[in-house]
Amino acid sequence: MGMEKPTIPENFAVPSALRAAVQAMADEEHRSAAEVIREAVERYLEQRRWQKIFAYGEERARMLNLSETDIPRLIAEYRRENH
Repeated sequence: MGMEKPTIPENFAVPSALRAAVQAMADEEHRSAAEVIREAVERYLEQRRWQKIFAYGEERARMLNLSETDIPRLIAEYRRENH
């Protein structure tokens, strides 16, 4: 029997200070608290995706012994070969 992944609860505890900050932002922007929370989660997930992409790029650069100073040369080489 495999381990099941936990599901996201429909209701979960949010500290009162955070709840107040979310509601204040929602009121300021004339939006619902649910919209503010949904946008925050979407932004968080997008940020995590980019962090993984950057980490992959950094790891590949380390494996290939490349630094930021190599980038302009590599772009120029690529353009010469593919245009």
